[in-house]
Amino acid sequence: MTTELFFVQLINGIQYGLLLFLIASGLTLVFGVMGILNLAHGSMYMVGAYLVWYFATVTGSFTLSAILSAILALALGILIERVLIQRLYNRNHLDQVLLTIGMIFVFNSLQSILFGNDPYGVAVPSTLDGGIPFTENSSYPIYRIFAALICVSIAGVLYYVVSRTRLGMLIRAGESNREMVEALGVNIKSLYTIVFAIGVMLAAVSGIIAAPMRSIVPGMGESVLITCFVVVVIGGMGSIKGAFVGALLVGLISTFSSVLMPSMSNMIIYIFMILVLLVKPQGLFAK
Repeated sequence: MTTELFFVQLINGIQYGLLLFLIASGLTLVFGVMGILNLAHGSMYMVGAYLVWYFATVTGSFTLSAILSAILALALGILIERVLIQRLYNRNHLDQVLLTIGMIFVFNSLQSILFGNDPYGVAVPSTLDGGIPFTENSSYPIYRIFAALICVSIAGVLYYVVSRTRLGMLIRAGESNREMVEALGVNIKSLYTIVFAIGVMLAAVSGIIAAPMRSIVPGMGESVLITCFVVVVIGGMGSIKGAFVGALLVGLISTFSSVLMPSMSNMIIYIFMILVLLVKPQGLFAK
């Protein structure tokens, strides 16, 4: 591997890892606070991608499309939590798995009915098109750098909200002692609605960011969900810090293995997960 290729893959791995973190953080936040194992989380990633494609087609503006898609995803998260997820509180994980798997089929069917089975793509905004010179003979896409910066910004906001605000204090308290939070007069149902909606929006925003870089295809949520579960398991269920570290590790391992060992690239991250679990059965930052 040349030095140039090494640094390109390093940047690609970090950018991919940051994108994975956005998706995985929503998944681990919902599980850590609410105890809900949401297997339909990847479908929210797909929803974000299809929404931004639709609005970009209608409006011609990627920025406006991204904002509208994120708002709709937040509203969708509130609706799903109020109508479906609330029924799962104090139920076992099998019930959660069955309901959320059913949601996957519903979203896939709706996608097929509304958008068909053809692949779609979102054009990179003109202001972010092109590349930054990387070496004499190559450049790195501006949009990928922009995507990484957006992911870092969202991660910073998420960290600040969870660790420094009253909402974050309630989220952390609800995670560790639901009864105490209720005894303090906090409406735990409203808190859970907020947490679930944020989780859905994080997954959808990941789909929005990824849309100009990847094809928008049916069932795209399932593959990213599996990868995000690997991230969460490596980092530790319920740990935002673990999701961040796990996502970066998976992103880097995935991108480098695709170059060094392309025939085994899909297997490498699972081997790494097994090795981590042998040493730390609850994940690197398990609570």
